[in-house]
Amino acid sequence: MNLLIVSGSQRTQSQSAKVASYLSKAATEYSEISHIELCRHKLPFWDGEPESKLGKGNPWPLISQKVKRADALILFTPEWGGMASPLLKNFLLMCDNQETAHKPALLVSVVNGISGAYPIAELRMNALKNNKLVALPDHLIIRNVAEVLNEESVQTLSSDLSEQSRNTDLKARIQYSLHMLYQYGEALSGIRKKHQSKPYPKQQEYIYGM
Repeated sequence: MNLLIVSGSQRTQSQSAKVASYLSKAATEYSEISHIELCRHKLPFWDGEPESKLGKGNPWPLISQKVKRADALILFTPEWGGMASPLLKNFLLMCDNQETAHKPALLVSVVNGISGAYPIAELRMNALKNNKLVALPDHLIIRNVAEVLNEESVQTLSSDLSEQSRNTDLKARIQYSLHMLYQYGEALSGIRKKHQSKPYPKQQEYIYGM
């Protein structure tokens, strides 16, 4: 089973990438794990034409191969102004259902405060229609992110017991979410195989969601 983690922050050294790095180390059930930070790739904003994905110097063909190989995805977005990252939305627009259909996705929102729900709602509502990714019923919201999931050397000596307890609870929740993502990945791999070997008649007429 292959896992692809996509960080949608537009900043390098981001908190999203920090949390993604933690999840990549915690996801021990997978045989292969790839982590893409979209801010480190110069993806053009998609204009709706398939040819625009193949321009000279466009990194999409290499990214696309990682998406195709993945059995499950984790999608990270920071919350900016209550919205999901434009980089992540652009990535999802560029994914077509030949790469992503019937693959499970764990949605993760990262915020340096107490909000974080709006990007999840946005992604569930309008980011998965045509690429046909299957978002898990559960998601993760990493609130006050600067205070959690840090390396031990970064943890402050003054951190109180409530903060330590919050870190412990969050790590346990992450393990549960990773476990469920793996189970969905195993289950949906069977659906993808059946979909390829026994396609629905005139299947290509229904490549877009309603």
